[in-house]
Amino acid sequence: MHIDIITLFPDMFADIFSQSILKRAQNKGLFSVEVHNLRDYSTNKNHNVDDYPYGGGAGMVIMPEPLSRALDDSGAKGKRVVFPTPSGKQFTESYA
Repeated sequence: MHIDIITLFPDMFADIFSQSILKRAQNKGLFSVEVHNLRDYSTNKNHNVDDYPYGGGAGMVIMPEPLSRALDDSGAKGKRVVFPTPSGKQFTESYA
């Protein structure tokens, strides 16, 4: 199994995949992971990948162009892509 992770925080994943059962699975060739820094796919001089929402409002949104380039580079075409979003149901203790 191979997993590509596209993130703004690639260093956060180094420890996760270099220890315990995930590391043993990688050593046996059962699992591989590649972490991509989304900022590497930005074309502006500051490597920004977020912008203000169209029409105003609070918060920031990810620009589609860097994300599209990152997905193309990772070979995601025709494969399952998972996008975590804040719009899902909150995982609470009572829900668990």
